[in-house]
Amino acid sequence: MYRTPIVIIAMLLLPVTLRAQKEPPARHDTAFTAMQERGRMAMGVDQYTSTHHFDALPDGGRIELQRDVDDSAGVARIRAHMREIARAFKSGDFSTPAMVHMREVPGAKTMAARRSLITYEARDLPRGAELYIRTSDAEARRAIHEFIGFQRGEHHATGMP
Repeated sequence: MYRTPIVIIAMLLLPVTLRAQKEPPARHDTAFTAMQERGRMAMGVDQYTSTHHFDALPDGGRIELQRDVDDSAGVARIRAHMREIARAFKSGDFSTPAMVHMREVPGAKTMAARRSLITYEARDLPRGAELYIRTSDAEARRAIHEFIGFQRGEHHATGMP
């Protein structure tokens, strides 16, 4: 008696359930979605069709951003963005990541204060670019690792801790 209505309801809900399962879980997180949109505005590329890696390295860290799809304009924009943030970070300006995350990014204050002890080198990659952040100063390196770790977590990205 109740079997037919239950089967009909299940069939009606199936497409909705399957669509929700195909979307990355982060799209359901409105704070993450808002951060991704601010990232798109700052970097000029769709964050959902790009891949970030944040690596903590023995001498500092590395930020990588590459397009997941063929997009020569997006690749050019990523490369320009990495050079822009290298210049900004070198001068102690961390306003772009602060805007993207809507807060001061952990490690940024120390990186700004110790900027004369840190080098920034942007390099092109096939579908984007990477930024090496290096120092021999222990306090600056701890700040870089804190900055990189925060970014990795916030962007739901991969990388070496």
